[in-house]
Amino acid sequence: MPLPGKAPIEGDPNPGNGDRHVLVLDNSNCFLYELFGAAPNGNGSWNAASAAVWDLLSDGNTQRPWTWTSADAAGLPIFPGLVRYDEVAAGQIPHAIRVTLQDSRAAAVLPASHWAANSTSANAPPMGMRMRLKANYDISGFSPQVQVILSAMKKYGLIMADNGSSMYISGAPDSRWDNDALHDLGQVPASAFEVVKMDTVYTASNVPQDAAPTINSFTATPGNVTAGGNVTLSWDVSNASYIVVSPQAGAVRGTSVVVQPGQTTTYKLYATNQYGRTTVAVTVTLP
Repeated sequence: MPLPGKAPIEGDPNPGNGDRHVLVLDNSNCFLYELFGAAPNGNGSWNAASAAVWDLLSDGNTQRPWTWTSADAAGLPIFPGLVRYDEVAAGQIPHAIRVTLQDSRAAAVLPASHWAANSTSANAPPMGMRMRLKANYDISGFSPQVQVILSAMKKYGLIMADNGSSMYISGAPDSRWDNDALHDLGQVPASAFEVVKMDTVYTASNVPQDAAPTINSFTATPGNVTAGGNVTLSWDVSNASYIVVSPQAGAVRGTSVVVQPGQTTTYKLYATNQYGRTTVAVTVTLP
């Protein structure tokens, strides 16, 4: 993952021992990388408890494999659900907003695909539950910034993405925020929201099952090379949502990538879809 050595960690400048999310948007290649429990090593590399990659050019609604976490417990990407200053300044947030609740059960409703239950109560919500601010809730007394946020909660709603503080929404840090005004969001009671009717609620008993991707071939040309020489890794893969080649290449598209091994290296191709992951390896030998 192309992580900057000084990427901000959630909670900076004092991230503490919380979720420590790190989000990296690769504008050039349109990949989104999200880490949970991230910590820099001081040499440009990172450690993380989990990491997920999202192909922003993929067709349809790409999801993590069923029952796999992402940087969020619901298996969702975090970035699309953040409240961002530029959207508020433009007068409209055109998407649902990420929210956390204190309790959850072992269930998920799309677009969520994972759960991290901390309650056995049948009344506890599933991950991915959608809520919206009631249409008749009066927002006229709030600041213009907060009214934009509350309007989005009425139109696009909230998606439960993780366990945490009840009714806690997340935003991208920006020095232009009026934090005093944002704190007024705390005046809106949970009773002002309603749950949007849910379709299928998935549990361990009815999680969708189907075939993981098929890797028909994965080759290295040439298979022997001097240090620093070009090697083309090529693949033929069926039914994959995204592909990762490790080490060096990372998330890739197409059917080939050029690498330059500095020593004998075993490259692995990971092909993933919503039902699982398939892995194949090839070794490039150096004298």
